[in-house]
Amino acid sequence: MNHLYRTGATALLATVLAFGLGGCGEEEIQQSLEPVAFHASDECHVCGMVIADFPGPKGQAVAKNGVKKFCSTAEMLGWWLQPENRHLDAKLYVHDMGRSVWEHPDDEHLIDATGAYYVIGTSLKGAMGASLASFASEQQAQQLAAEHGGRVLRFAEIDQALLQEAANLQHGGAPAHGHGNAGH
Repeated sequence: MNHLYRTGATALLATVLAFGLGGCGEEEIQQSLEPVAFHASDECHVCGMVIADFPGPKGQAVAKNGVKKFCSTAEMLGWWLQPENRHLDAKLYVHDMGRSVWEHPDDEHLIDATGAYYVIGTSLKGAMGASLASFASEQQAQQLAAEHGGRVLRFAEIDQALLQEAANLQHGGAPAHGHGNAGH
């Protein structure tokens, strides 16, 4: 009887553990990588500044282990371009400025950063360094570039040299060699 009791208890324990572990895996798989709202107290993952203190589009990287928020699209892209971050399993989001006002971007209109159009070199002020206006629509991006200067780029065209050039232009410097007159 004792042997039968141990065998039954072991089988019951194995079954409970199997269901318990199986449930953990399902929760992880179902975890959303959707964008989240920005809050008044959020700080930029890169510079530590309060994100709400700045106008212009913001960015965020959403991963299974949490969300990293950035005070600008340029800060997020600069972080993403670092070799150690390129291999993270994260989704990147930016504000669609075609459906937001510059002073207070609307968190209801966060879009996939990898599919966005970016306007670099505008006269618009944002957070530290370069302001890259982000759009879901190429036409709206072209319209902003026509009104405020700059040129339209895609996500894959942005690299560290381009971000540095944009930061230099924002502070009255000259364009970096090789990117000065490129455009669409």
